[in-house]
Amino acid sequence: MEIGQKFNQLTFEEYFYYVDNYKKYTDFNTLGLYRSIVENVKLSLKEKIDVREYCHLTFKKTFDFLQLKDPKVFFEISTLGQELTNGDIVKIWDDIKINQQKILKDKKIRHRNFGIYSKHNCGYENCVWNGLMIKQGSWLADGNMHFTDDKNKYQQKLNSEGRKSDRKKERQIISRELDNN
Repeated sequence: MEIGQKFNQLTFEEYFYYVDNYKKYTDFNTLGLYRSIVENVKLSLKEKIDVREYCHLTFKKTFDFLQLKDPKVFFEISTLGQELTNGDIVKIWDDIKINQQKILKDKKIRHRNFGIYSKHNCGYENCVWNGLMIKQGSWLADGNMHFTDDKNKYQQKLNSEGRKSDRKKERQIISRELDNN
């Protein structure tokens, strides 16, 4: 059975019905469900918060994985109805980044091609590559997930070449000095 309509067009009561009976529907999408809570114009703020809390009862684990899959939606759903300062926003995003790292480590996932990170999205609406599936590390992957303890392989190569040339120069300087004496 299929739902047959977009989640962001559901009424307050329909959300509860579809969450209760989500196993009956083949086109049920939890990411779409959470995204629709923010996008739905039919719901008041209090109703959106109630729907979010009800969805958490069934899909809390999936919601936590949303930090990795689509952190923007996770942030919007988590902060629904809250007045945030710039410091609060920075703190929440730092926590999301830490949790992303934990999830990747706990699930032993070595790649970072998830959700929004697997497609090109530079922010320009007329970009010909928008929505294109990308390979991790390619020049099109501008929205990649980065952590502070990541190693820059390009910089390591430059440092290695620099040390190698320094060793050669040092030998040349020593041999010149020996020849002059």
